[in-house]
Amino acid sequence: MADVKDLINLPDDNIDMIAATSVLQQQAADIRTKTINWASYMQSQMISQEDYNAISALDTAKAAYLQKNSAQAVKTLLNLLAHVSKDQTIQYILVMIDDLLQEERSRVDYFHEYAKHHKECVWGPFLNLLNRQDGFIVNMSSRILAKLACWGHELMPKSDLNFYLQFLKDQLTVNANEYIQSVARCLQMMLRIDEYRFAFVSVDGISTLISILSSRVNFQVQYQLVFCLWVLTFNPLLASKMNKFSVIPILADILNDCAKEKVTRIILAVFRNLIEKPTDPQVAKEHCIAMVQCKVLKQLSILEQRRFDDEDISADVEFLTEKLQSSVQDLSSFDEYATELRSARLEWSPVHKSPKFWRENAHRLNEKNYELLRILVHLLETSKDHIILSVACFDIGEYVRHYPRGKHVLEQLGGKQIVMQLLAHEDPNVRYEALLAVQKLMVHNWEYLGKQLEKESENQPQKGGSAPISGKA
Repeated sequence: MADVKDLINLPDDNIDMIAATSVLQQQAADIRTKTINWASYMQSQMISQEDYNAISALDTAKAAYLQKNSAQAVKTLLNLLAHVSKDQTIQYILVMIDDLLQEERSRVDYFHEYAKHHKECVWGPFLNLLNRQDGFIVNMSSRILAKLACWGHELMPKSDLNFYLQFLKDQLTVNANEYIQSVARCLQMMLRIDEYRFAFVSVDGISTLISILSSRVNFQVQYQLVFCLWVLTFNPLLASKMNKFSVIPILADILNDCAKEKVTRIILAVFRNLIEKPTDPQVAKEHCIAMVQCKVLKQLSILEQRRFDDEDISADVEFLTEKLQSSVQDLSSFDEYATELRSARLEWSPVHKSPKFWRENAHRLNEKNYELLRILVHLLETSKDHIILSVACFDIGEYVRHYPRGKHVLEQLGGKQIVMQLLAHEDPNVRYEALLAVQKLMVHNWEYLGKQLEKESENQPQKGGSAPISGKA
């Protein structure tokens, strides 16, 4: 995979930026075959003689005219965008601009130089077109904006940048957006530039990428959005914070299900960056543990048995296997517990049921301003998963049982009230674990409670079962 220095100049075909069959490309191919009657525009005085001459020349010998008359070409193209209202003509002009930029990236500078010389805003005409009703005009304008922002020496100003990135983010969430590949492509370009990455994070872009990846999207969009995460992780600070958005669990799920080699390749590249790029070794270790928790080692062992044309895949599989196995050897039971909790994927792993674990570690739920305890309470409040709720109730009970001030702390965090509400939950296992947690919150004589728990356990349903509940709080 490319190093960060190579990201800006990474050829589009090398990173599979957009499928040739995308809706935007199909429509652009159709628009190129159209002929615009520029003479009628001049006769009706909608365009000047100067602009008529320039656009006619561009129509017949684009490269030759542009080389000798770059300022006039840019002036005419921007004039036409400003003064022509017909959708079909606007579409044609946008395709012409996009084609001339695609043919030679340095032509982006013609636009920047013209705007600077005439004290005009090069971004304005294209940002305005994002408000049009025509989907092709909107998305072709967006594609040109990305090229102007990424291929020239001028960065997009902050206010325009935030508007544009918010637009891209919103377009990703449009239901059944037929242009989603083009939207994702623009993001793939923008996020290769470090200055744009933090702006994207500030509009809550990572959460949006993760939300879409956790839904069902086709493999091409999947690849493009994971690519966006990959380029974000080249920034060490973002790589350190990435898993706060549950990136590892979501990508581990996709890795488990995907059949496309390029999706596998890009996910492994993200995982590698999450280990290599953070400057704090502890963060890298936490990422390793999170991957172990999400069963990535099992997937790596399966991938080791397959033959890949791409050497990067084999190298990344080898690197990740070594790092994850090493982290497993150093893994304490508390590391394992904390990682499971942060992943928000609680299950009945052995650590929960270990009295020794709770005796030694209950107080550690108070670290970092009760970070882990707050996560438990948050899961109780928000999760719809019956197993997660059951395990979280159990853990809350063990915390107050083994930490003397636990009841007071839990009450301050609002946890007691939430556990009480779960006594009426539809699932019998959740009700049972909530009942035990409430008993531990209420009872002061632990020896007496021990006998009570023995009686309760006779009626305890099997995990995943639905036996009736009995007992009193």
